[in-house]
Amino acid sequence: MAIVFVLVALLVVAVLVTGNWYVWRRLFRDTTAGPGPVRRIGAAVIAGGWLLFIGGMVASRTEAPFTLQRVLAWPGYLWLALTLYLLLALLAGELVRPVLRRVLERRAGAGAPEREPEPEPARHPIPAGRTAEGAAETAEKPADGAVAGGSTAVGVAGAGDGPSRRLFVSRVVGGAAAAAAVGTVGYGTYGVLRGPEVKRVTVPLAKLPRAAHGYRIAVVSDIHLGPVLGRGFAQKVVDTINSTQPDLIAVVGDLVDGSVKDLGPAAAPLAQLTARHGAFFVTGNHEYFSGAEQWVEEVRRLGLHPLENARTELPHFDLAGVNDVAGEDEGQGPDFASALGDRDRARACVLLAHQPVQIHDAVDHGVDLQLSGHTHGGQLWPGNLIASGANPTLAGLDRYGDTQLYVSRGAGAWGPPTRVGAPSDITVIELASRQA
Repeated sequence: MAIVFVLVALLVVAVLVTGNWYVWRRLFRDTTAGPGPVRRIGAAVIAGGWLLFIGGMVASRTEAPFTLQRVLAWPGYLWLALTLYLLLALLAGELVRPVLRRVLERRAGAGAPEREPEPEPARHPIPAGRTAEGAAETAEKPADGAVAGGSTAVGVAGAGDGPSRRLFVSRVVGGAAAAAAVGTVGYGTYGVLRGPEVKRVTVPLAKLPRAAHGYRIAVVSDIHLGPVLGRGFAQKVVDTINSTQPDLIAVVGDLVDGSVKDLGPAAAPLAQLTARHGAFFVTGNHEYFSGAEQWVEEVRRLGLHPLENARTELPHFDLAGVNDVAGEDEGQGPDFASALGDRDRARACVLLAHQPVQIHDAVDHGVDLQLSGHTHGGQLWPGNLIASGANPTLAGLDRYGDTQLYVSRGAGAWGPPTRVGAPSDITVIELASRQA
């Protein structure tokens, strides 16, 4: 097992080193005519970015002063996102590079003036006293070095066309790749910081009584309060939820990335959540990285109702919640029997479970609707391809037998405060009765 871990670690390091060397080469080496400060600055920027990222990760794991965590996290995590899109943009540029070179070659060929044929040398009679060989030698000697000089100039120009054209192409492709990467990360970061948008989804439940038709559940997941997203972001999320005037609020895990000591003030706005039947909370995997027991007590103090493998009977349906699977290592994993084992199956049941993979246990226990998060919708394209392979549903509404599953893309972001191709959301689930 140790050997496998070492081999995987070596492979990851090799990929990272190769990828960063490639970025440096295309952005700094290939765009300069020779060694100089630009290449050295480029190497320093790439190395410095990774040092900030590693420093931020280490600081968050070692309970370093929270101010230091924030100072390192912002540039470090943004560098991670920027590196990803620099690499993707430069790889796409490899397809453009030969096309651009060919266009330039054709334009250069079309613009070259046609050379007129040189006139044949005039034949003069050989003066007396000169041999034929002497006359031929005189004729072949260039006058004032004109022909030799011209020939040399043409040769230098021809040799310079190739390198200068390659340098031009490298600068165009490298500049375009850098602009595309910076623009993508900038727009994706702006999308996160401005706050999640509201989605509205109608979900019919066969067992829901007519009196509950139109019942609204505001679902929020993956807020990820931490060194990057703080109290101001939490306030935006709370204000957005309250603006929907829900009947019930479901916070389905990954609320925080850090301890209560560091993030208690950031989470304080949650006390303002308002709904007719209250706000409920279940743990996500990141709570177990951050002190789950302390956070359960903190959210309870803020007025939320933690559902730790438990169920509450609301007027028209049952609401249940199970712990995240990450809690198994601490003896606090999901217990579907405790949450659902003795309930009346004639009543509709809504289950809060952080990870979509818990859907199979929900089906076995006759749950009508499971509300989850965890996936972030992939967060950073093409991360959706990986997330799709690891989760039964990436985002949105899906059905498994008689159980429906809704997966939110989440309100915040983990790592880089950036989303590309997976905008953040708070979803208002409107339950519909088939008897209405």
